[in-house]
Amino acid sequence: MAEPAQLLALARTFGDTVLERWERLVALETPSGDADRAAVFGKELAAGLAATADRVEQPPGPGGDHLVAYWDGLETEGDAGDGPAAGHTLLVAHSDTVFPAGTVARRPFTLAEDGDTVTGPGVFDMKGSLVAVELAMDLLSRTGATPGRPVRLVVVNDEEIGSPDGSRLVARHAEGAHAVLGLEPPLPGGALKIGRRGVARVRLSVRGVSAHAGLDAALGVSAIDELVDQLAGLRATAASLPDAALNVGTISGGTRANVVADHAEAEIGLRYATSETERALLSALLEPTPVRERAALTAETLSHRPAWAMDPANPLAAELTTLAAALGLDLPLGSSGGAGDTNLTGALGIPTVDGLGPAGAGAHGEDEHASLASLLERAALLAAFLDAH
Repeated sequence: MAEPAQLLALARTFGDTVLERWERLVALETPSGDADRAAVFGKELAAGLAATADRVEQPPGPGGDHLVAYWDGLETEGDAGDGPAAGHTLLVAHSDTVFPAGTVARRPFTLAEDGDTVTGPGVFDMKGSLVAVELAMDLLSRTGATPGRPVRLVVVNDEEIGSPDGSRLVARHAEGAHAVLGLEPPLPGGALKIGRRGVARVRLSVRGVSAHAGLDAALGVSAIDELVDQLAGLRATAASLPDAALNVGTISGGTRANVVADHAEAEIGLRYATSETERALLSALLEPTPVRERAALTAETLSHRPAWAMDPANPLAAELTTLAAALGLDLPLGSSGGAGDTNLTGALGIPTVDGLGPAGAGAHGEDEHASLASLLERAALLAAFLDAH
């Protein structure tokens, strides 16, 4: 095993190499759903990981190929000394960003005068994390260390739109995992995430009956009026539940002001901190009762991530904070109001910690930035954890 301090000292010699790699990954833009750009980026990432991984696969998806890398690890003995240690370590990441193609030309990767702060689309969320994984595995290789257990890295290309396809990949590779490390950006101050609110997107559609709004209004059934009443009821339900939030993101429907609308729909976002609130909100939305006798309602789940309740006694987080202390680093803990792919593993009860990406701020915004020093530290921390397992 390599000493944590040795890993950190070695990581800090790779600043220039990391900057070059970071800039390369940021330059290869990856807006969600762009299969062609996902292919170019995936080829580059696969080549980088192949330097240390035992194998790299690129399973296809509707928005392009995802990526899964495997490190076999050691054949360590289990706690009872009667066979290999059970389970693998799963690393979860994503390659897509929220920025449209062409953003890099306007706002390229830049290192600030302080020699530490880097800016550019996706540096924080989350291409810096992908560089950190490559470096962590390289550190282990250079020190002659090998992960104590098999390691899998899953990189989905649709996380920013709710992982409609990538979630199945995360679920499949979560089976049998003994621990899950999410490589999303940390909370402010570099804090790890040991809980996340759940999120769902649902489309509520209404079919009414069209009629002349002046001559035959009584013959019609307004889909828009029905939708408005449904949304008012949903707001009342959300207001009655703890830790619930509801946002009506889009509304459309109808044709003209003198025609009773025969169709309307809304896309609704839900957030919830507990499984109880989650069930109540989804039940109200997915099993709607029409207010108007001839109105027909349908609800379609567009994406869904379960609530991952925060556990202050999370043993995986405790182990990581102890390792961080050995590196001379402070590693606070917290819960996130946003959702990610680790919602699934945390909700399943698999030991999970997220936020292991480099510190920074401004995700999805014009001022997105991240810290080079933090990336080097996170790579050393990740290498130390995998070496110990």
